[in-house]
Amino acid sequence: MNNKKEQEGLVTGTVVEALPNAMFRVKFENNDKLHLTYLAGKMRKYRIKVLIGDKVLVRLDPYGGKGRIERRV
Repeated sequence: MNNKKEQEGLVTGTVVEALPNAMFRVKFENNDKLHLTYLAGKMRKYRIKVLIGDKVLVRLDPYGGKGRIERRV
């Protein structure tokens, strides 16, 4: 039902740098800029590891702020 709305704002990227406090720099496939992202709450809760070089799905903030890593691909 809401599948299209759930997919809206999701972008695939590659983790380039790991920062403190579960923050990461991600490079998107369609863009050369690096974006600052953080782990989603469920990924922190279940201790899902994200390493440099992992492909991830990121939900972007509509106002241009940080992105949230939703899942590893």
